[in-house]
Amino acid sequence: MNRRNFLRTTALAGAAVLLDFETAFARGTKDPRVGQAWQGWHRGQFQVHFIYTGVAESMFMIFPDGTTLLLDCGDHNAVGRGKLAVPVLPSPERHSGEWIARYVQRVNPHGSDVDYIMLSHYHSDHGGHRDFYASRLVRDGEDYSLSGFSQAAEYLTFHKAFDRCWPSYDDPIPLLDYHSADCVEQMRRFYIYMARHRGLQIEKFRVGETNQVAMLHRPGSYPQFSVFNICANGRIASRDGQITDLYRQLKEKNNPWRLNENGMSLGMIISYGPFRFYTAGDFSDRFKQPDGTTMDIEEHMAEVCGSVNVAKLNHHGHYSMPAKLVSALRAQVYVSCVWDQLHNVDPVMARLADRSLYPGDRILCPGVMPAERRAEDAGKAWLQDVAPASFEGGHIVLNVEKGGRDYSITYLTAADESMTVRSVMHFKS
Repeated sequence: MNRRNFLRTTALAGAAVLLDFETAFARGTKDPRVGQAWQGWHRGQFQVHFIYTGVAESMFMIFPDGTTLLLDCGDHNAVGRGKLAVPVLPSPERHSGEWIARYVQRVNPHGSDVDYIMLSHYHSDHGGHRDFYASRLVRDGEDYSLSGFSQAAEYLTFHKAFDRCWPSYDDPIPLLDYHSADCVEQMRRFYIYMARHRGLQIEKFRVGETNQVAMLHRPGSYPQFSVFNICANGRIASRDGQITDLYRQLKEKNNPWRLNENGMSLGMIISYGPFRFYTAGDFSDRFKQPDGTTMDIEEHMAEVCGSVNVAKLNHHGHYSMPAKLVSALRAQVYVSCVWDQLHNVDPVMARLADRSLYPGDRILCPGVMPAERRAEDAGKAWLQDVAPASFEGGHIVLNVEKGGRDYSITYLTAADESMTVRSVMHFKS
């Protein structure tokens, strides 16, 4: 059977409910919404907007009751990557924090008001950079850079932040000693200013909890919706409440080790009825243990994550997503946030497309799959699983309908702010 003929429409329960693959793509081009402006959010829907800038990773979530969460809002010199850069959209005339804020204002049911923000980990493409900014001011006697979250806060009102190690910056090691010139210092100044002057509450993200990132507006109306905090600070949680410290041996032996910030990423499993979504920042790391064995933290994630319908790729698909994790997630849709030509590298894409890891077809949805990458990987079998709408790049919207049984993936143009629908693909949970 030609593997372009069918789409697997449930990975969660393994039920064989199938849609014709070509028909699914036909819907992407013939759906009545294509060519029209995005219609927005309706109560009862769970949405994840993967905001494309070509510079930063950023996701804006709208829970079924209207609670909102901006997960990551980065800025760094992506254009400085030269030939490795991808298109910066709509244009490099504004920094990514402003483009992200403007996007949020267009789709947010509460306008400029955002309930939660969350930084997945302290890297500038996720949170902003003290030395790469739209402008630099002096606030409370300190240099204050408008970059990433801090720039977005000039346009949006944030009420509560979840951070992996606030307020002491010492989990699992003292961060200010290691990263004082980059994202840690940038976020420290941002948090302090926002708490003093704009009422921002800041709370440490607690691994293993199911009610910390909670609905705020009408929570009792959607009991099937929940957010499970699955990882942070190099620790992962299983559903039975057990928490595993992946770096325990290194810490017990007092080995000198350099913190891999990617491995500290916050991660969540978001459930809505039969639907499940996985996101974990740049969660990835491989290192030698004191006993000589190799630790791959993503393989340990595979032991606790369970299967999902949609998964965001760890670390932008850059030498991440080992076979064990792909086999465990069994996702129908993989989304990746892209700002570099080295994202979604061939070994990763080949694993995602590998039917020997789990049966059934799936869609690979990068924010952009530029012409240079397609030329370099010409002839690779996995290219037939990549959503054609990604060739031009765009914002991606995951929309889960009320109750979680039906969902769709929509590409919106990122070339301008018209929010024009370019492709729609429909699925069953």
